[in-house]
Amino acid sequence: MNWSQILTVYLKELKDSLRDRRTLISMIVIPTLVMPGLMFGAGAVMSKIVKKARAEATSLVIVGGEDSPGIVAALKADPRFRVVENDGDFRRLVSDKKIRLAVAIPPGFEAALQGGAPQEVTLYHYESEMKSGLGVSAVEGFFRQLRERTVAARLAERGLPASLVQPFEVRRENVAPPEKVGGNIIGGVIPYLIVIMCFTGAMYPAIDLTAGEKERGTMETLLCSPVPRVSIVLGKFLMVMTASVTTMVLSVASMGLSVVIGGMLLGGGMAKAAAAGAAKGSAPAVIPMLDPLGLFGVVAMILPVAVLFAAVLLAVSLYAKSYKEAQSYVSPLIIVIIMPAVMGMLPGIELTAKTALIPILNLSLVCKEMLSGVWNWPMIGLIFGSTVVYAGVALGYCVRMFNREDVIFRS
Repeated sequence: MNWSQILTVYLKELKDSLRDRRTLISMIVIPTLVMPGLMFGAGAVMSKIVKKARAEATSLVIVGGEDSPGIVAALKADPRFRVVENDGDFRRLVSDKKIRLAVAIPPGFEAALQGGAPQEVTLYHYESEMKSGLGVSAVEGFFRQLRERTVAARLAERGLPASLVQPFEVRRENVAPPEKVGGNIIGGVIPYLIVIMCFTGAMYPAIDLTAGEKERGTMETLLCSPVPRVSIVLGKFLMVMTASVTTMVLSVASMGLSVVIGGMLLGGGMAKAAAAGAAKGSAPAVIPMLDPLGLFGVVAMILPVAVLFAAVLLAVSLYAKSYKEAQSYVSPLIIVIIMPAVMGMLPGIELTAKTALIPILNLSLVCKEMLSGVWNWPMIGLIFGSTVVYAGVALGYCVRMFNREDVIFRS
């Protein structure tokens, strides 16, 4: 193995790739401009939609309540609600999203409140629909306040203190540092995005350096050169890995910068909210953060994964006869990459000796811990070592494929 020859092939492929517009877009433009723009844009749109939904009056239908005029009048007078006339099929109105929910008031509700008989109010809503959920919360708050006023009035009539039904308070206080809070909130998303960008950064160069060269007829010219095939494949492999690592580093840098800018924009408002909560005597809000060292740990842990991606994509693309055929082989692999990364974000999936041996899933789990400031060194070593072994096997398979004539000259 001649490193001088490998370097020559690598520099030649690097120069050719830098002239390719598709490679530059996937390696530089998408991770540095498109991804942060999508993150900020999606966040801004979601925030605007939720804010608008909260500001809108909750549209509802009152079912029954003819003998409870006080309750009906209170609902109509509350600015949080907009009462709609009942056309007889309130379930259809809710399911068609024309109203957020329907409130069924039982017969004799007000009289029962005066007499002390238990009653049940039913809320008909659209499960998992955001606006309907917000409406349910608002109406539940209305009846909760009504229940508390009723209980307080009954106790006052009997000369009993209000503490009789509320003997103690329950207060929540966060004990996790801001780094762990931030790691739990977005620690699973960042490795997921980095894995996707690392894969896509290697995908187009791998296709272009194998199936693309077959299509252009330059593969035979390269094979006629006095360079061993091992040096050729390693030079191409280094180029694909460079594209993958570059995309990954730029993704981490752009996401880190996005988090910093977002923290600066939102920090003032969150700090005011925390101060207001402290002034009221409640537990102060914690501003989520990320451990800076965790980002460097993510970069280090994903390096062997970049080697794995580069080797697998190079071998798969080499088998294809044309650029289009290579795309049809490589594109479904994104699903294979996404599924373990998504599983790492699910609750209950913990980092153990077994999950540490599952590619991609182990990376997602350990990166989430590192971004939270938790460094489980035995697991980190196991994950890094197993990923290096997988990458070595994939690279060996790639070299073997490059030495097969039926693959190189497949037609």
